[in-house]
Amino acid sequence: MQYIDEHKLRSALLNVVDPDLKLNFSELNAIESITIDHSTILIKLFLIQPVQWIESKVKALCLEAVNGLTGDYDVVIEIEGASYDVSTRNVLPDVKNIIAVASGKGGVGKSAVAANIAASLALKGAKVGILDGDVYGPSQPTMFGLTDEPFQVYQDDKGKTIAFPIEKYGIKVASMGFLLNRNDAAILRGPMLAGYFSMLFEQLEWGELDFLVFDLPPGTGDIQLTMTQKIPLTGAVVVTTPQEISVADVRRSIAMFRKVNVDVLGIIENMSYFVPPDMPDKKYYIFGKGGGRTVAEEYNTKFFGEIPLNINMRETNDSGKPLVLHDNAGEQGAIIRDITASITTEIRKKNYEIINNPMPAISI
Repeated sequence: MQYIDEHKLRSALLNVVDPDLKLNFSELNAIESITIDHSTILIKLFLIQPVQWIESKVKALCLEAVNGLTGDYDVVIEIEGASYDVSTRNVLPDVKNIIAVASGKGGVGKSAVAANIAASLALKGAKVGILDGDVYGPSQPTMFGLTDEPFQVYQDDKGKTIAFPIEKYGIKVASMGFLLNRNDAAILRGPMLAGYFSMLFEQLEWGELDFLVFDLPPGTGDIQLTMTQKIPLTGAVVVTTPQEISVADVRRSIAMFRKVNVDVLGIIENMSYFVPPDMPDKKYYIFGKGGGRTVAEEYNTKFFGEIPLNINMRETNDSGKPLVLHDNAGEQGAIIRDITASITTEIRKKNYEIINNPMPAISI
């Protein structure tokens, strides 16, 4: 085999730019090792997690960078995700990223969007859970076909009771709907609701997760404030519809998150327009146009995109399987997957900032 100059390989790779962070491998200190053995060159990279959405692109960029320097050797690229330490958390210490999906008001399709974001994350091979905290109208049991399922409860060797989320489609699901009878949620007061909800993240064994999607109750009241303060959120995604009455409530949601120091990753506009099946070139903006984008610009946050109004979303929600998991998810499914990819980009940017600019310790 011909001689391979490891120094030249490394120099070429140092100029590769991370597609999300727009920093090169030298700035990111991304090259963990280069091993040349017999007929194989093994390149190990250490990049900010989650890496599933950039893995194939980064590998292609690396192969392009070292083209002409590898001779007849096979090039193998392994990418590991770098993460800040979450093991010291009081709650959910094995969850890398916790995303709140919120809405200022009900009826905007927040829970449907949350279910499809969780499913889109799982489709990329990530370990995903979804926590349904919508106490007045828990929807995830219906959307995942788990309306009659109880929690899995076991006793360990010491007699301690351990409960686990229910797994469906490779996604771990926990809901207030599993704890309460249908009529109970409407009559419980705040402290009782908070107590029930705390069980979902303090007493359930979630295990190691790349993502936990937190389907937050609609509104901006005491329950929402309490829950966002208790759970160590990576960031929040706010769902709205285009009309002003919904967009006005988005402003309140953003104000709530800022009050409790939670970053708003961006805004999703649902039910943005309707495309008749027999007229695919037509778009009807039934609920108005551009409200989500306008408020995103107003608050200098990311606008993730517009999800069209389509009967497929309603039918798949009712049938117990999120739209993106169906083979015929169509344009709507593709849009949701693209939105999810954009959310992971914002999470990577935030994780980079946390790793490189940790919060200073506060002495009291």
